[in-house]
Amino acid sequence: MSQEIGTAHFTPADLVAFKARLRAETDLLATWMAAGVLATGPRTGGYELEGWLVGPDLRPQPRAEELLARLGDPQVIPEVATFNLEINGRPQVLQGRALSQMATELAATWARAQAVATPLEARLMMIGILPTLSEADLVLANMTPSNRFPILNAQILAQQQGQPLRLQIQGRDRLAISRSDVMATATTTSFQIHLKVSPAESARVYNLSKIVSAPLVAVSANSPYLFGLDLWRETRIPVYEQTTSVAWSSRTDRTRFGTRYAQGSVLECFQANLRDFPVYLPELLDEPVESLAHLRLHNGSIWRWNRPVVGFDADGTPHLRIEHRPLAAGPTILDVVANAAFYFGVIHALLQDPQPPEASLPCPVASANFYRAAQQGLPARLQWWGGRVATAREIIADDLLPRARWGLAHLGFDRDEIACWLGILADRVRTGQTGAAWQRAYIARHGPDMTALTGAYLERQQSGRPVHAWTL
Repeated sequence: MSQEIGTAHFTPADLVAFKARLRAETDLLATWMAAGVLATGPRTGGYELEGWLVGPDLRPQPRAEELLARLGDPQVIPEVATFNLEINGRPQVLQGRALSQMATELAATWARAQAVATPLEARLMMIGILPTLSEADLVLANMTPSNRFPILNAQILAQQQGQPLRLQIQGRDRLAISRSDVMATATTTSFQIHLKVSPAESARVYNLSKIVSAPLVAVSANSPYLFGLDLWRETRIPVYEQTTSVAWSSRTDRTRFGTRYAQGSVLECFQANLRDFPVYLPELLDEPVESLAHLRLHNGSIWRWNRPVVGFDADGTPHLRIEHRPLAAGPTILDVVANAAFYFGVIHALLQDPQPPEASLPCPVASANFYRAAQQGLPARLQWWGGRVATAREIIADDLLPRARWGLAHLGFDRDEIACWLGILADRVRTGQTGAAWQRAYIARHGPDMTALTGAYLERQQSGRPVHAWTL
């Protein structure tokens, strides 16, 4: 969740004190990991889903504040813009029928939020980038009125040293605009998967999550259009990176794939947070060092596509999670839960592989795969381990889907649960119809009308049928 802060004003002394506390908490985390203090099981997963509010005209409807106040659900929280919101799922032990339980919970929360949205002349929608969004919607008046978001906006602009934020994306069309704020981050909504890991396996899960980011982005692509331009299959990726990166320094890019794997554990990421990244939110929190409050606040302002996270179990035991962040929201609840099933199964299977794929697939290659998949989707040709070069579609069908089935079975999922959720993803791969592919096919048939596209998309989303079964 995006952690709100209690003040909008900080002094230089606050920053010095914050850094001291951050250093102490990073050292404490290192001590805990060496001493075996962190939780080791059971295997648990969760999610965050970001969504849109659209009005009767199918354009962004900035009434999330009213919706959230009326809904009163702590699992549904604000996002950067007042036309977005975020739904957080409760953790599930990954066995039995946990995936169906996730889907049932998400559907119930979505339905409650929609019931509250209706009197506000709004409908909920899950899509990576809303096709009807315009630059005129990205004004500071539509930024959620909190302390967190305006401060992040100011800090990122300060790091720019007077230079504007530039979005330059070459796809079928070309986007080239400059921004004087970070509201372009509000163009992108995602489905983020959380996987609890033990310290001993944290480096491998982090590395494997990087490797599978490319095929997962390809199979979940759902963001081809921005401001009416046809760009990447998953345009969210360059938009978010370019809106949060520092123009003059690649080292301090806060949203990035990264150029190296973790070697020993994900402690290396938290040490890099301390060493490499300026503090954006130096709020001094009245919490004991054991809460790691400053470490977690700082980590929440560094947006790696695969981000290690520290949390706490119900009994107060600290734990590690990997937050897998590259996937677009939507097209349906069935589709996003199928994506989670695929991720959970593949990661578990690859952990058991006696020949670690990260040993034969260098991180720079995994990075190149990731951006190629975001650009081209399932047809993207990827360099895979063992020297294989194949499309993302072929790699998923021939290699990763069988692994995912084995991984879910090994975790203890019911047989029909595996068949249901991986069957949805397999059909998407078989047909090649991702959300991005469907949107482009609709425009090819009906013409470049973004309002008509949005209406047709929303109608099919509300049917509940997964995207591979959508008609044009």
